Amino acid sequence: MKTLRKNKGVMLVLSSPSGAGKSSICKVLLNLDKNLSLSISTTTRKKRPNEISGIDYNFVSINEFHNKLNKNEFIEHAKVFDNYYGTDKSLVETKINEGKDLLFDIDWQGAQQLREKMGEDIVSVFILPPSKQELESRLKKRGQDSNEIVKKRMGEATSEITHWAEYDYVIINEDLNASVKTVLGILHSERMKRIRQIGLGEFVRTISLDN
Repeated sequence: MKTLRKNKGVMLVLSSPSGAGKSSICKVLLNLDKNLSLSISTTTRKKRPNEISGIDYNFVSINEFHNKLNKNEFIEHAKVFDNYYGTDKSLVETKINEGKDLLFDIDWQGAQQLREKMGEDIVSVFILPPSKQELESRLKKRGQDSNEIVKKRMGEATSEITHWAEYDYVIINEDLNASVKTVLGILHSERMKRIRQIGLGEFVRTISLDN
C-alpha cells in the first residue's frame, strides 16, 4: 500500500561566537547526514583562500547585495564584522517543502529573523565554548585572522553569548564528536515531530478501525 506520510524539512540553525567550533560541527554533520544540506549565504565578505564561491558562500559586491535586499530576496540578513550576509528566501522554501533539511550556520541576528518569519520550521542550537581561554586559543590556532581581529572577535563573543537563552538547545562544545552526536540526536527527534509529518492525519484515517 502506498504510504501517505511525508515529512516537511527541518531548518536546523547553529549559532555561536566565532571560534566555538560551530563550522567544524557543521562540516561533520553534512558528511554524516545525506538529507541535510548547507543553506549557502550570500555575503559581501572577501573570499578566504580555502573557500569556493557557490559552495561556501555566494560572494557579491555591496551594491549587488543591496539590490537583492531591495527586491526582498532574503529571508534574513545581517551585518557582521562590517560585512553583510543574507539567506535566499525562494531556495529555503523550495527545499523544506520538498522534505529536505537545511543547515544554517548563522549568527544570533539571522537566527532571530528566521524564527520570526519561519516559526515552527526552525530548530535552533547555540554552541558554547568550554571556556573563554579555550575560545581565544581556537581563534589563534585556526590562523585565519590577525591578532587585531582575534581581539575584536573576543570582544564580540561576550555580547553574542548573551543570546544563548533564545535557542531551543544549547551545547557546550568540549569534544567535537560528542557535540556532533548530540546535534544529530536533536535533528532525528525533530524530524519526527507531528507538525512536520505532512499527511499523517490522512494516513491515520486509512488504518482506523472505523474504516
